[in-house]
Amino acid sequence: MALILVPGHVNESTEPVDNLGGVLSVFLVGALILGINFAAVPNKTTLTLVLFAVAIVGLVGFFFRQRHAPNPLYDLGVAARPTFWVAACAGIIVFGSLMGAMFIGQQFLQNVLGYSTVDAGLAILPAAAFMVLVAPRSAKLVERNGARQTLLSGYVFVLLGFLTMLLLWKEDISYWKVALGYSFIGIGVGLAGTPASHSLTGSVPVERVGMASGTADLQRDLGGAIMQSIFGALLTAGYAAAAGAEVASSGKNVNDQVQTELTKSFASAADTAARYPTSVQDNIIAGAKTAFLQGDQWAYLAGIIAVLIGGALVWFAFPKRDDERRLLDAYHAEDAEGQEPAAAPST
Repeated sequence: MALILVPGHVNESTEPVDNLGGVLSVFLVGALILGINFAAVPNKTTLTLVLFAVAIVGLVGFFFRQRHAPNPLYDLGVAARPTFWVAACAGIIVFGSLMGAMFIGQQFLQNVLGYSTVDAGLAILPAAAFMVLVAPRSAKLVERNGARQTLLSGYVFVLLGFLTMLLLWKEDISYWKVALGYSFIGIGVGLAGTPASHSLTGSVPVERVGMASGTADLQRDLGGAIMQSIFGALLTAGYAAAAGAEVASSGKNVNDQVQTELTKSFASAADTAARYPTSVQDNIIAGAKTAFLQGDQWAYLAGIIAVLIGGALVWFAFPKRDDERRLLDAYHAEDAEGQEPAAAPST
């Protein structure tokens, strides 16, 4: 049906698609994500380095391909506009923070607090609710205050969300602390998501609107993949370090196989505990919870650092409201005349 009914182009040029650029982007993104995930796996250092090397080669190849392709996937001249690339990076961090928080939070709720799968899913509803409530108001704030201020406001709430998780998410906490963390994240994403997407579409000529739309999708997909990978790798590394220290300090004679099982993950420790009497099970699970709580601190700290970096990027590189409007008007005029992109005015 797609071959028969879906047209090849709709209100676009008929130039061939840059398939080589697409292949290079797959190697770049795939190798990067796999490399981050394998970085925390024991005895995978060589594989990790190879994957990162492939990602670097893919990045260099993609860059040169986009510079010389007749119809590139990414017009690097347009992508260099500060209202485009800063918004793209800001959106990757914001949406990645949301997905990373969900990824770690679900494990925390089920492993540490003992929530069922359904209860853990219901627990994140405050994030969705506040995103829905705040997003329409974010558009009005963009029109009134500009994308820069609205983005920064969103970053503040995402930062508050990670601080709540870092400082308040402990064993046996009340649900309101869980809801508070997710609410802050939801408000932050609701505020920052609109200007991140609005700036992309407003910065490109009509013939590059597909590039802007694809980048908006990339913010969610790539941001989620990167942040979940980073958070997961740090959680794994932090859990293994804490669990290993607990085993060493216990004074028990634990063989290498059992120690590997106990330090691999919370789920692995729980499976191992099931083979022992109840009293031993309780000790193993308690130790695993303690190790998890130490490991997830690494992930939340990474989220805080990412948000601070993103906030600094927006603060210093994204134009203020009046400069943003002048800059976008200049881009639109130049795109209509077929000229090269103008330099950004001083902020």
